[in-house]
Amino acid sequence: MAKKITISVPDDLYEKMSKWRDSLNFSNVFQKAVSTLIQKKEDFQTRIRQELDQSAIIERLREEKAQSENNYYDVGRKDGLKWAKSAHYDDLQYALHWVPGDNPTKDRVLGDYFRQVIEKDDIMDYAVGSDSLCLNEFAKTYISGWKEGVSEFWQEIRDKL
Repeated sequence: MAKKITISVPDDLYEKMSKWRDSLNFSNVFQKAVSTLIQKKEDFQTRIRQELDQSAIIERLREEKAQSENNYYDVGRKDGLKWAKSAHYDDLQYALHWVPGDNPTKDRVLGDYFRQVIEKDDIMDYAVGSDSLCLNEFAKTYISGWKEGVSEFWQEIRDKL
């Protein structure tokens, strides 16, 4: 049901409107103008909310990503320590001086170990881009932690040998 409202217009606009009263439906003109203006305002508010929501989502995902990467580093560090405790002296020396390349799973000494670890983890196991030999950031973070664990073990025992 339509509702009647009263609007105020300046005198000069009223005079112009009086001249066109027979050829223009001012109620229709007003409805279209107000509807268009309201739609623009609502669209603007929606865009602002979406951008704020998107910013909040992006920030949350960044925090979760950082936490996940920290978890992979910590797990790698613990695994490196565990590996070092049972490693042969020669393998331990190799690991201490080892610099991971693009694909540690192909390394002659450590390749089998890393291949097994990475294949067991769904997140580390996905390839980056079209190159199935390229590790993703989670696998690289794990390996950095692993190297740290091996190094920490060595720092504890080297002077006792």
